[in-house]
Amino acid sequence: MTQTTTDMTTHTLDVPGALLTYDVRPSDPSTHPVLLIIGSPMGASGFVTLAGHFGDRTVVTYDPRGAERSKRTDNASESTPDEHADDLHRIISELNAGPVDLFASSGGAVNALALVAKHSQDVRILVAHEPPASEVLPDREQAVAAAKAINRVYQRSGFGPAMAKFIALVSLEGPIPPGFADQPPPDPTMFGLPTEDDGSRDDPLVGQNIVSGNAYQHDFDALQAASTHIVIGVGEDSGNQLAGRAGKAVAERLGMTPVTFPGGHDGFLGGEYGQTGKPDAFAAKLREVLDS
Repeated sequence: MTQTTTDMTTHTLDVPGALLTYDVRPSDPSTHPVLLIIGSPMGASGFVTLAGHFGDRTVVTYDPRGAERSKRTDNASESTPDEHADDLHRIISELNAGPVDLFASSGGAVNALALVAKHSQDVRILVAHEPPASEVLPDREQAVAAAKAINRVYQRSGFGPAMAKFIALVSLEGPIPPGFADQPPPDPTMFGLPTEDDGSRDDPLVGQNIVSGNAYQHDFDALQAASTHIVIGVGEDSGNQLAGRAGKAVAERLGMTPVTFPGGHDGFLGGEYGQTGKPDAFAAKLREVLDS
C-alpha cells in the first residue's frame, strides 16, 4: 500500500510479527546512496528536521515494530535488536537500493550494529549515534539491572513512574552507582509525566525494548570484519551519560575514535516532541561524515 503526500510516499511492509510503516522522500536524480535514518523506539516523526537537511538524497525513515504506525501483529511483549535488524534488512531489500547510508541514533544504533553484523552488504556507511550498548560498559551489571528495574516499575505502576526512572538513568553523569536499580523512581510530575496508570503495557521504550536493547551482546568480530564503514557518534553534551559512554566503549572495542556531534543525545531534533537540539550544526556534521 502506498500513500502520497506532496513529495513523500508512505509504504507498509508485512513482516513476521508486525506491519512496518516507512516513508520515502525521493530525490531524483541523485548520485548519492539512499540515506536511511532510524531510531528506536523513536519513529519517523522524530527525524523530520534532520531529513529536511538532505534534500539532495532520497531519504527513508520508518517506525520500528511496536512504535507509532508500525503495529505488532504477534502480541509479543518484547522486541529484540535481532528482530529490528531483520526488519531493516527487509526494508532495504524492498527498496532495492542498497547498499544504503545509514544514520542510526540511540536504540536504533544498537539495532543498526546488529544489522551490519548480520548483513553488512546492506550498508555502505553506518553512523551509529550514541548506542546504549550497556553490555560493553564497566558498570554493565548496574546498567542492565537498572533497565530491568525500569521494566518492573512499568509492569507494576505504568508509564509515568517508569519513564521518570528512565530519565533519571539516562541523564546520570558518570558510572551508575551500586544500588541505583533499587532506588524508587522520582516523582513523575517533575518531568510533566502522568501519575495515573492507564493500564496499557505496550510502550515501545520502557516495555518492549528497554531490557533487550541494553542487554544485547554485539558481535564485534563480525563488525570488525564487515564491509561497512562504521562511524560511532557521541554528543558533545552527553558523552558522560549512559548512551554516550557506551558509544565511546563500542568505538574502543572497534579500535576507532568516536566522532563528536553537536548537542546531546537529542542533538538532531528541531522541535519534534517539544525538544530542540542543534539541528543545523548536527546535520552539517553528519553530511561531513557521510561525504568523507
